[in-house]
Amino acid sequence: MSSSPVLEESLRKAIVDKPDAVLEDQTVMNALVSANERSMGANIVDLRGIAMDRMEARLDRLEDTHRSVIAAAYDNLAGTNQIHRAVLRLMDPTNFEDFLQNLRGELSEIMRLDAITLVLESTQNDQTNAVERMGEVLNIVEPGFIDDYISQGRGGMVRPVTLRQMQGGMPQLYGDKADWVRSEACLKLDFGDGRLPGLLVMGAEDPHQFTPQHGTELLTFFGGVFERSMRHWLS
Repeated sequence: MSSSPVLEESLRKAIVDKPDAVLEDQTVMNALVSANERSMGANIVDLRGIAMDRMEARLDRLEDTHRSVIAAAYDNLAGTNQIHRAVLRLMDPTNFEDFLQNLRGELSEIMRLDAITLVLESTQNDQTNAVERMGEVLNIVEPGFIDDYISQGRGGMVRPVTLRQMQGGMPQLYGDKADWVRSEACLKLDFGDGRLPGLLVMGAEDPHQFTPQHGTELLTFFGGVFERSMRHWLS
């Protein structure tokens, strides 16, 4: 009389009818492999079982990579749509004051910003009435301020886009929102030959919104559109 366990007829029929379901069920397959290893004894090395373990580990890594790639693709698509909307909004104003006011209006909402300031270098000490009215969003500074601010006084080459985390922004740029800024994007603006540079600083309370690990391609594109719009107003 055999001591081997006998399958119930209903279970045997279910397996025979759908063998693929058994093969695709990882838990069932692990149980079968474990049972096979136990029946072989402790002194026998099952190379097939070792290979399966390695394949399962590789499959788990591939699945994690697959999920990460899909998540990154969705984030990139969302970021692209966000920048496209911001660019379209940038083109709506018909005068310079509306253009500046738009920065802290719908444009900030689209880009999920808590603070934004346009910085212009100038050799003129006096400020016009228009500049004074735009004081919350427009800041006039002396030549050299922008590179010094972006590099934090270290000098060297300044990139078009700089992303960083911080424990608070500069009050001169962010006003009463400076204490809340935990990350910022600095977009250096080129207004053309013979003109001093500009800077668009964008601050966020979220310390993870702008970090050095993030890509800068979309913000570089937005900065290019912004500086071209500014050239129109400065001409």
